[in-house]
Amino acid sequence: MPPTAPRPEQERTPRRRRWGGWLAGAVSLAILATACGGRALLNGVGDAIGRVDAFDQAKDRPADDGVTTFLVVGTDDREGIPVDTLKNVLHAGGESCHCTDTMMIVQLAEDGGRASVISIPRDSYVAIPAHQDLTTGRQVPDGHGKINAAYGMGGAPLTVRTVEQNTGLRIDHYLQINFLSFVSTVDALGGVEVCTSRPLKDEYSGLDLPAGTTRLDGAGALKYVRARHVDGSSDLGRMQRQQKFLAQLLRQATGTGTLLNPVKLARVTDAVLTSIKADKGLSTEDLVQLGTRLKDLSPARADFATVPIGDVNYQVEGWGSTVRWDEKAAKALFAAVREGHPLTDRPTAAAPSSVALPAGTVPPGQIHVQVLNGAGVVGLGARVDGDLRKAGFATTGAPSNAGGGSTTRTTVRYDPRWDESVKTVAAALPHAELVATPGLGATMQVIAGTDYTGVTGVAAPPSPTPAVPTPSATPAVTASTGTEISCP
Repeated sequence: MPPTAPRPEQERTPRRRRWGGWLAGAVSLAILATACGGRALLNGVGDAIGRVDAFDQAKDRPADDGVTTFLVVGTDDREGIPVDTLKNVLHAGGESCHCTDTMMIVQLAEDGGRASVISIPRDSYVAIPAHQDLTTGRQVPDGHGKINAAYGMGGAPLTVRTVEQNTGLRIDHYLQINFLSFVSTVDALGGVEVCTSRPLKDEYSGLDLPAGTTRLDGAGALKYVRARHVDGSSDLGRMQRQQKFLAQLLRQATGTGTLLNPVKLARVTDAVLTSIKADKGLSTEDLVQLGTRLKDLSPARADFATVPIGDVNYQVEGWGSTVRWDEKAAKALFAAVREGHPLTDRPTAAAPSSVALPAGTVPPGQIHVQVLNGAGVVGLGARVDGDLRKAGFATTGAPSNAGGGSTTRTTVRYDPRWDESVKTVAAALPHAELVATPGLGATMQVIAGTDYTGVTGVAAPPSPTPAVPTPSATPAVTASTGTEISCP
């Protein structure tokens, strides 16, 4: 077992409720709203933003790749919020901690017309570079630990170095956001719509959401994106909801003209800037230039992915349950990001002994699937998710329980608007029952029953044009565009 970095004091206390979910919405507005305001709106903004020393003098940083990459982290900062509001409105019990809880890499293409958002699981077990401990001042050798502990050990500089060392991506700018910014931003937008195919309830966060589409205010949206007890997917499910919320927020902000309306934009910008911090190198001129590059960004040109996971319950002495990445798949993901390849356009290798699909059939890599364990068999959901992913399907990577007792027959629920895509799923699961479910959206649901025996490999028909080569054709990277994961 590799050496582990010493755990900061807060990691030895009982786990507190986590607050990082609010980050998803604030990511886009912190970048888009501040950037798209133009020089007139942003005059003086550079002085108003809190500043953080995020970069040290380390000489082993990744090379500059010519694109703009942000590391956006969320901290559990509750300063200035009344206790009654924390407890009764935001369902925020416990004490604040000196830690990061949600972490996203946001990379913008050189022309600003495309963005990639990579969620990093907070409990990822990674290499942590040598550093000076913030509390004791002593030098700590390099080791391993949870990625969210790096902030408590060495502040923003160690957080940036840890991300760079484990991803190979060069971080150009650092944004640090607290959940008050998220709540006020959503309220400034007039609320954001979210949609779900089934009711979502979490007593810990206070979430109680019916099936269908609902417009949430800031407090309600906070409950939605920080909920960890909706189902068995815990943090992985929460990251998916964060990405969906971010895609929906981006869709609303760009589709309703908010970023072109000076009054609305000023209100949103003010809400965002009251509680974000940025690295000292992010200037007003940078923001204006960024806004010019981002003017044509849309949900369809924003890719969302999560670092591929090999083990969601990797036990490490002194750290307990951690998340271990799928090393090969993670390397492929970061290589694609580093070289500027759109994540959703990557070719998928066909599974061995595959059934050939007829011309015109939707390839599995373009089909998004959520797996639900309907049989009550421990581990079945993860098995089905893994089988479908090996066959090339874009699974969520976070199977959950279907509830309602034991299901015998495996079922595929699909929105009739995706009637061509379901043909590919039916070929992979020839014995499954197909159930049309209007309003379900682009992500199909596979409810695994006790009759599940495996997935039949499917080979997509040859493309009429040669595929663009990528540095690593396998393993496939699962990603979605903002259009695919936002509400219909």
